[in-house]
Amino acid sequence: MKKEIAVIFDMDGVIVHTNPYHSQAFREFFSVRNLAPTDEEFAQHMFGKSNSYILTHFLQRKIEGEELRLLEDEKESLFRTIYEPHIDPIAGIVRFIEDLYQNGVKLGVATSAPLANLDLILSKVPLREKMGSILASENVKKHKPDPEVYLTSAENLGLSPEQCVVFEDSFSGVTAALNAGMKVVGVLTSHTKEELPPCNFYISDYTELSFEKIKALF
Repeated sequence: MKKEIAVIFDMDGVIVHTNPYHSQAFREFFSVRNLAPTDEEFAQHMFGKSNSYILTHFLQRKIEGEELRLLEDEKESLFRTIYEPHIDPIAGIVRFIEDLYQNGVKLGVATSAPLANLDLILSKVPLREKMGSILASENVKKHKPDPEVYLTSAENLGLSPEQCVVFEDSFSGVTAALNAGMKVVGVLTSHTKEELPPCNFYISDYTELSFEKIKALF
């Protein structure tokens, strides 16, 4: 019997290259509050982080509960408005996912982004029907680097963490996948190899990837 494998994708920076648009949305959000974070601050405190962390860090006080929900809605609505005309999957990913799907690989998406963002992107990138597990920030209690979203994904797909490969682009995301006991492919859209924890291998896009390369990890 052939070994079952699952591949789980983060979304931002992994399925689509959203980080520049998140930066733009946050710049607009913060500018009306007379704040102007630098590119370095964004790289360190935004990419791969939950909105709770980002808002708490930049507003310099604990943001939680109803205030968090309202501020998050404001920023994410801005993001969706800015990003919708530009949605474009990272090179090769649709073909790569089709290759995995045809070879019986179980597939999932696990993002720290809100469900509305995920729904917007999956309305333009034709992947939803191939996904056996779809999780957004509303589906977990603890955010990356906690492994909850990846452990729940494995459970949804009916496989153990050791049978899973995660595609991630951020330090907290790679850490979450490693904390879950999964193999990790680093996607170098937001960070360099040196800025991420050690991964099984690294890619810039999916043009050279195939099911065979994933199978070889096992």
